[in-house]
Amino acid sequence: MDAVGQSLRAAREAAGISLSSMARRTNYSKSHLGNVETGVKRAYPDVILAYERELGECVDRHGILTGLAASVIAPIAASELLRHGFAAALDGREQEGDWRERVEGYGYDYMTLGAGELQNRLAGDLVVLQQNLESPELWAIAARVMTVYGKTTKGSTEAISWYRLAGQVADRSGHTNASVWVRGRASLALAYEGAALPIASTLARHALELSDQPSLGRLNALLGLAHVQGLRGEKRASLATLDEARRTFDIVGSSEQISDFAIPEWRMATISSLLLSRLGEEQRAIEAQEKADRTRPATLPRFATHIELHRGLMMNRAGDPAGGIAYARQALDRLPPEKHSQSLRLMLAEIEQTAS
Repeated sequence: MDAVGQSLRAAREAAGISLSSMARRTNYSKSHLGNVETGVKRAYPDVILAYERELGECVDRHGILTGLAASVIAPIAASELLRHGFAAALDGREQEGDWRERVEGYGYDYMTLGAGELQNRLAGDLVVLQQNLESPELWAIAARVMTVYGKTTKGSTEAISWYRLAGQVADRSGHTNASVWVRGRASLALAYEGAALPIASTLARHALELSDQPSLGRLNALLGLAHVQGLRGEKRASLATLDEARRTFDIVGSSEQISDFAIPEWRMATISSLLLSRLGEEQRAIEAQEKADRTRPATLPRFATHIELHRGLMMNRAGDPAGGIAYARQALDRLPPEKHSQSLRLMLAEIEQTAS
């Protein structure tokens, strides 16, 4: 592993990126990355992937890290997946009720765990599920797992490929609610991060066309579409869609507080807060932020940081870009690195870009 750390350091230096800058880019501490590069700490797959992602073209140009992820990460992942699949086969097939319970657990885990930890477990269950798709219910369950898995991937391109496949799997189930939820949730995930807006728009509109009945899937789709419209500068349309989403929420809003498959009041307020901050609707954004802070469970610090970054974006929009960036960076620094997410990283990048 010392050689891996040396390769990481060589690639970073060849790209002309300081250790401090790499720490900011990857949301790891400078001391942690320094220990990895010098071999004091093991270079785990998440750090290796972070270097490859942040160095981008520099990796290809110098060839220092080429194949490193494949040689270090792939054998670990393949071994773990094979073990999981055979262990499940030896234990016997799980029933639909068992799978439903497990997937509901993933809804909770997504809100509380890091993406890296959750991704391996999701991948293992997908290996088993794809061998046991014997009923429409299991196809619908698999579609939900695939959607959550897509949200744990590192970039929008990979996520989109999983979202599309999840939509096909949901359609195979014949459950309209599953088809609507998969597309609506995928649309909101992309639009919240400001990524792949044409695809986010297509997914949202497809979900809305599949059914006009109030559901959590339709609510996700409306919120995703509202963010797409807002990011495209269509403020009036965005606010109208948000109002429609609120009316839908009043019908289908969740009492369950901690699940990716639920939208309770605090989460509706959090999603609305970002949109209203993006649109410069300061008073409504403040109201949404206060409601989110008031109603959010205390066990979800990552989502408290979302609200703090929204406030940084508002400061930016109000004419204080330097203050907004500093506020957002400090908020993210207060959150333990293992709690950082792709959404938070992209949100900070949005704040920094809108200031330039």
